Amino acid sequence: MKRVSLCSSSVLLAATLASALAQEVAPPAPAVPVAQTGTAGIAAPVAPAPAVVDDPALMELKKETAKLAAERDRLTTENLIAKERLTAELASRRAELERTALKAEEEKARIAAEFEIARQKADRELMTLKMENEKLTLESAIAKNKADMKLSDLRLQEAESRSEITRLSTVIEQKEKELTASQYATTAPSYPDNPLAGKTLIVSDRRISLNGPIMTTTADDVSERIAYFNNKDSKLPIFIVIDNSPGGSVMAGYKILKSMQGSEAPVYVVVKSFAASMAACIATLADKSFAYPNAVILHHQISSGSFGNLTQQKESIQEIEEWWQRLAGPIAAKMGISTEEFIKKMYSKASTGDWSEFADKAVNLKWVDHIVDEVRETAQVKHPDLTPKPTPTFTLLPLRGEAGAASAVPYLTEGVDEKGRPCMFLPRPNPKDVYYLFNPDGYYRLP
Repeated sequence: MKRVSLCSSSVLLAATLASALAQEVAPPAPAVPVAQTGTAGIAAPVAPAPAVVDDPALMELKKETAKLAAERDRLTTENLIAKERLTAELASRRAELERTALKAEEEKARIAAEFEIARQKADRELMTLKMENEKLTLESAIAKNKADMKLSDLRLQEAESRSEITRLSTVIEQKEKELTASQYATTAPSYPDNPLAGKTLIVSDRRISLNGPIMTTTADDVSERIAYFNNKDSKLPIFIVIDNSPGGSVMAGYKILKSMQGSEAPVYVVVKSFAASMAACIATLADKSFAYPNAVILHHQISSGSFGNLTQQKESIQEIEEWWQRLAGPIAAKMGISTEEFIKKMYSKASTGDWSEFADKAVNLKWVDHIVDEVRETAQVKHPDLTPKPTPTFTLLPLRGEAGAASAVPYLTEGVDEKGRPCMFLPRPNPKDVYYLFNPDGYYRLP
């Protein structure tokens, strides 16, 4: 294409050069005389131009022009040939492109056909899997339905069993409730303004037990309950019931006395078996006291062990004397005698000074106020067997020279003595108490 453009420029240059030379060499054209016209308006004939004389320069120019024309023709021919070659080359390339496009179309068609075959195969496999899945789903649903039916049967059986168990449980519970109800009294505690009816004392649930040695904890328990019952009702009587108490701490006992004296509600003391020392003091100094006829009341002087030098012992004796006056003074005053007379009577009754009397005689001494034949515990609404009681035990010490530690043994448990003879140990009796049992062979013993 570049070569053809150069040839065309050369031809154009040659043509321009030839035109210029022709204008330069050619003589000016002679003026052509205008023919005179006749009356008819017809022009007269024009005379021919004179012949041009051959000029060498002009001839040379013509030769050059002819060369340029020939060159132009050659270049034109070459351009035409190059154009044809280019056209042929382009046609070949177009054919190659068409062949390539055709191959691409064929490959595309082949790939599309293979893809369609693969898609159809995948569709068939997917259809097969769907059918298999539907089959498995159907089988699973059938199995689930069968399991649900079995489960329903089991639940029905379980419900029937539970219903029967519930029925039996209800029957058992009803029986247990009936048995429990039979172990409770249906009557409510009585709160009469005057609890003494003839020889019967009616005790309500405003009841405080005072048993065993009187210690600080005992005083705390009694005082707290007196305060509680006062806060609940300040008019109904409170009962301190002594089954068996040997007395105890004078400070703890004095705290109980002050709680009784400070109570707005009346505080009554009931002695059922034995009240000695501080317990007897509490019973004697109560607002009112009641006792069974055979209950034992015991008064004596307070006692204490002292240590230290003589001065310390004298100081200790003075403190004991002060306590004795504070406790024995009110008792002697109630009896209508002096403290000294009270001490004399103690030692006139017993060399130890332990003056004990049965309650039916103690009433004459004003140690108790009333003798009763019955104490009606209206607050006892629960069967005693429902409250577990500890088993009393004693400590069996090893004999001298024997190995082993001390062991606790329940009372009334059969064993053997050191000679291998069977025996049973009895609990130690309370003070002023004795055993009254037939024991010819010494089977029952005290530890």
